[in-house]
Amino acid sequence: PPPHAPMLTHQGEFYGMVSTNQHTNYALQGAYGLTNHLAVAGTFSSLHRKKSDRTENIDFAEASLGYFTRLPDKRVLEVYVGGGGGATERIERNEAQIATRTLDGSLSKVFGQVNYAQKKRNNLHLFNHDFPLTYGVAMRLSYMQLNNFKIDGLAAPGESNVFFEPITFTRTQIAGPVQLQLISGQIFGFRSNKYLKAANSVFQVGIVINLDKNTT
Repeated sequence: PPPHAPMLTHQGEFYGMVSTNQHTNYALQGAYGLTNHLAVAGTFSSLHRKKSDRTENIDFAEASLGYFTRLPDKRVLEVYVGGGGGATERIERNEAQIATRTLDGSLSKVFGQVNYAQKKRNNLHLFNHDFPLTYGVAMRLSYMQLNNFKIDGLAAPGESNVFFEPITFTRTQIAGPVQLQLISGQIFGFRSNKYLKAANSVFQVGIVINLDKNTT
């Protein structure tokens, strides 16, 4: 799942996002301000893609508890800790499209994350309308394990890795609480593994809705 960045500011505020990427995979994210500084957040992502030489399937869910605070000049700081788990499968094929190897296992992860955002002083002006801009960064450090790993049904040694995920995001307010969000970033793995490795660069487009308890 991509690092979440709710950027909550007060109690009762709700954040929801649906995002996709160039492979038409998706992620669902949500967060809620329990108090003026305490929040809960959750994410579910699904990655199913078929290439000429392999099929990859990953479903993963996360939950986290966070602290957020509003800083002067419309800035927001958040800190989250959490964990998650899911399942992964890869089916490799030859040129005749015959399956030659199947790899599958379960995934578990714990992470810590820091988010920072602020509103841009100048709005985006298009078609005689001003669109408020918010931009920020999210930095996540994760420890992930590949468990119950099997290759063609036979048990294989599991792997673990430490990932660092720095991303930047930009939000443009479209109408009311609805915003368009662009995410870009990179994932770095600190261990040289054969299977549990860092993914490619991150780029996602999403629709964000921020509501508080007085507007739902």
